Amino acid sequence: MATDGPVVQVRGEATREVPPELARFAVTVTARGRDREATLTQLAERAAAVRVLLDASEPAVARREAGDLWVRPQTKRSGERVVGWLGSVTTTVTVTDFTALGELMLRLADQDQVEVAGPWWELRPDSPAYREARHAAISDALLRAREYAEALGARVTALIELADSGPGDRPMFARAAFDVGGAGGGAPELELDPRPQTVQAAVQARFTISDPVLG
Repeated sequence: MATDGPVVQVRGEATREVPPELARFAVTVTARGRDREATLTQLAERAAAVRVLLDASEPAVARREAGDLWVRPQTKRSGERVVGWLGSVTTTVTVTDFTALGELMLRLADQDQVEVAGPWWELRPDSPAYREARHAAISDALLRAREYAEALGARVTALIELADSGPGDRPMFARAAFDVGGAGGGAPELELDPRPQTVQAAVQARFTISDPVLG
């Protein structure tokens, strides 16, 4: 786009660390047996026990999603004769109440043939943190443009172009610590430290400025 007068192009950036809003973890139930039907029945019973625990944990559990379900035969190395069956089903759980997270994960892990993995901390897709970071990046671009203009004895007069130029958000991982109770024993406790989420935004902006004073 053609412009009249000098132009300054800048990059505005913003980085914010905010508390997570969601925690996700995976619950995998397995069953193993020599009989196919018995293995499937056992898998269904264990999955039902997990569902009961999750039902009892509402409304802390915001969402649950069924994942991979598979059942496969186990054979001897020397041939194709089936000697057993192995089955597994995974559910991904989303929690919003972090005070209940550790206890829920421990209760699930205490079930027979249940594996729990996570948590993974996240922000909601529509979190205000993203909007605030974008606004801060625009403010940073305008500030830089004004600084360049002032150094030339000029001032910013108009915006020509503004575009996203962000690197995206960094994935955040979980930190967890186990406390197996005090000196007197007791039920195990799981202490979880929510990992702050780093939100980044960047923009490219072009501004027109008044005629600089170069002398």
